[in-house]
Amino acid sequence: MKNNGLKKIINKSIALALIWTIMLVLLYFLFNLYFTIADFQWIYDISPDIYYSLKQNYLNNNLLFLIGFVIWTIGIISILIYVIYKFFKFNSALTNSINDLYQNDIDYITLPKELEELEQKLNKLKRESEKNERLARENEQKKNDLIVYLAHDLKTPLTSIIGYLSLLDEINDMPKDKQTKYIKTTLDKAYKLEDLINELFDIARFNSETIIINKEALNLNMMLEQIIDDFYPILKENNKEINLEYQDEINLMGDSDKLGRVFNNLIKNAIYYSTDKDITIKINKDDNNTFIEVTNKGVIPEDKLNKIFEKFYRVDYARNTKTGGSGLGLAIAKEIVELHNGRIEAKSTNGYTSILVTLPLN
Repeated sequence: MKNNGLKKIINKSIALALIWTIMLVLLYFLFNLYFTIADFQWIYDISPDIYYSLKQNYLNNNLLFLIGFVIWTIGIISILIYVIYKFFKFNSALTNSINDLYQNDIDYITLPKELEELEQKLNKLKRESEKNERLARENEQKKNDLIVYLAHDLKTPLTSIIGYLSLLDEINDMPKDKQTKYIKTTLDKAYKLEDLINELFDIARFNSETIIINKEALNLNMMLEQIIDDFYPILKENNKEINLEYQDEINLMGDSDKLGRVFNNLIKNAIYYSTDKDITIKINKDDNNTFIEVTNKGVIPEDKLNKIFEKFYRVDYARNTKTGGSGLGLAIAKEIVELHNGRIEAKSTNGYTSILVTLPLN
């Protein structure tokens, strides 16, 4: 951070010293000329000795030079004292401002007017620091709340699994149809338990993992078709259909695994949150970018729409992790898209919610 205020003071002082020096040099020559040609008869009338003494000294330049040098020295010392005073004043102000930067009880950092630019930068830094600190606290609270919800939800399928397995173990002559029913229910609960545990791992990984992008040539159309095929069992179970619409084959450079994770999450959210049977995915492009829009019926309130890409944020904080998830999916998707120099945004109008992903073609 440049100290422009101190630089201005130094430049101003140097200019003042130069002006002071030039002014005294000019005065010296003017006085010397004046005393050389002046008559000073009135001094002679008072005291011829004083007259001849003064005239001899000025003609020899001794006294005039000495007086000028003394005045010049006093001026230069005054300028140096001024610069040193300003330096220590700035140093003290900067030291205090660094301490104030991390004091929550101080709203605004004030510096001398010469450091106005630095004052603005420090206050901007303070506001950003306070904002980041507040977001960190909010994210930590969201994470803690989510862990509590997940821990609560873990007990339910685990209790059911233990209960059904105990029945199967205790009743040796259980009818075949009941055995089949209990085994299927136990398996469903086990899958549920696995999902919850995976969400806990997602939280741990997101806190410690740095996402690394390995780009390669990929066909976006084929990738989306494959992801949709993978969702066939879930689509059938939820009585949903996905319509993939595109006109051109889209080829781009990207990390297929990471982008697959992005669209996997968007499609999963659309399936779970859509209030209608049909889900639409449209692919378009222009000269520089490709646009992938995932649309489903359902509305997200405006005040929540701007927060869905935040870490650990869930639209519905009810204890239903089947649809609520860990609140990390869209945050991770946003990070992956931005690492591809793209952007992701959401809109919710006329009863439909759309997530638009923009990726560069080159």
